[in-house]
Amino acid sequence: MKNQKSLWVLFTLLVTLFLAACSGGDSNSGDSGEGEAEGSESGSAQEITVSAKSDIATMDPSLITDSVSFQWAGETLEGLYRLDKDGNLSEGIATNSSVSDDGLTWTFELREDAEWSNGDPVTANDFVYAWQRAVDPETGSEYGPYFLGGVIKNAEAIANGEAEVDELGAKAADDYTLEVELEKPIPYFESMTVFGTFMPINEKFAEEQGDKFGTEAEATLSNGPFEMTEWNSGEGWTVEKNDSYWDADTVQLDKINAQIIKEISTGVNLYESGQLDQTELNAEFVDEYSTTEDFNVAEKPYLYFFKFNQEANEALANVNVRKAISMAIDRESLVDVILNDGSVPAEGYVPSNFVNMPDSEEDFRDAQGPLVKTDVEQAKELWATALEELGTDSVEIELLGDDTGTSKNVLAYYKDQLETNLEGLTINLMEVPFNERVERDQNSEFEIEAATWGPDYVDPNTYLNMYLTGGQNNNMNYSSDEYDELIEKANNEYAQDPQKRFETFLEAERLLLEEDAAVAPMYQDSKAQLFRPSIKGVFTTATGPELEFKWASVEE
Repeated sequence: MKNQKSLWVLFTLLVTLFLAACSGGDSNSGDSGEGEAEGSESGSAQEITVSAKSDIATMDPSLITDSVSFQWAGETLEGLYRLDKDGNLSEGIATNSSVSDDGLTWTFELREDAEWSNGDPVTANDFVYAWQRAVDPETGSEYGPYFLGGVIKNAEAIANGEAEVDELGAKAADDYTLEVELEKPIPYFESMTVFGTFMPINEKFAEEQGDKFGTEAEATLSNGPFEMTEWNSGEGWTVEKNDSYWDADTVQLDKINAQIIKEISTGVNLYESGQLDQTELNAEFVDEYSTTEDFNVAEKPYLYFFKFNQEANEALANVNVRKAISMAIDRESLVDVILNDGSVPAEGYVPSNFVNMPDSEEDFRDAQGPLVKTDVEQAKELWATALEELGTDSVEIELLGDDTGTSKNVLAYYKDQLETNLEGLTINLMEVPFNERVERDQNSEFEIEAATWGPDYVDPNTYLNMYLTGGQNNNMNYSSDEYDELIEKANNEYAQDPQKRFETFLEAERLLLEEDAAVAPMYQDSKAQLFRPSIKGVFTTATGPELEFKWASVEE
């Protein structure tokens, strides 16, 4: 009887597998999956599979520095606020906030129905612990001292080892009231709290996990829309709907699978075979897919620009040289031919579709108008004047940039444009790995750098405070007393006068670009991608996850 029963079970199992294979055959036929309600072979109406360019480095919010980690921490964690599809603050763990008349003390009322995925309540202490941990020198956080230092009271002193962590200006008045003291009024402080470094951490869980915290699925804890359930290093990961999330009724996706795809062509093939629902494109594939309904362009407020190191090369100390270089490059051809990914020519240093003027819905970029342009004839005139001022007929300048495929193409384009349009100029390309370029930037080891910058919070200051004399990100030896004074006024004297503050930023940007040509904006980035038309409600954000999935769904 025992052997007969085993044979019957085996027979039944084989029949079941055969029938399942037959019923699933159509989904493996190589069809692109266009308009499929079930996503990529998911077997579930609300399951999708997306691409990731690299592995997650860490899910520890105190230690995250890369975009991939920020993406998935942003889906599994929630801070005081989230950004909605219009870039506005929407409710997160905070339900209400108030600020003192002097702008120094913020009080946040927290919702009492927020839970961690282990059932613990989300409390004010989770924020206090996380922020103290981020500025504690023993943690070794890169972004903690940068974001909290000079913002939250005593954060900088703690990061420098001059004060104890419990002296940080963040206190839990009770379980659901968070009080924050600032070093000075920060008009954009609420916007900063969207950033990953400000996410809460469950103290008990983090301490139990120790060094493992945030390094594997079992060592993560969620209070956001999704929770990580699987993480295979080097391959991909899975997040599933977090039923403990306070707003779980809004979340429609049951599961998101992320697959690491390093080659664009691989991603395209997997998309075509129905194994991916989203993948990035480069110029090679844009023309092929640009007329299909799967084609999507996600505009981002990321600026690509030239940094001019005025002490590294005598010629770059000449303002006419810098102006000539900026005007000599055809930005339209750059984005239309070389990039061909939806990127647009830069018109200023603060990107478009990033922040509006405080008294209207007018975009900051529109209020300012274009401050950079391509004008080859004027560039040649400025160049001739510069050579005369320098007492030479030839100039040699090194251009530093990344060694990736797209970057190499862009650098070659810059070299051709500059050497063709500015007679006597020789551009020597220095193409290095990303990490090396960042290190050279930090050490001012460049002449011209093809640099990039994305916002840390939704405010013009995240771009314009970079070039204060001696500033942390001013590694190109630019110094202007007038510029310093304008940024100082915007962030101090006019800190609580939004209109004057933004008008001062407009003036500072004009000085930086039109008068001093301290930097040369080239283009504003966009990401061309394939995205299943059946997937709705996914959007990009300025400072949160690159793609926000909380409101996403797959249409039946």
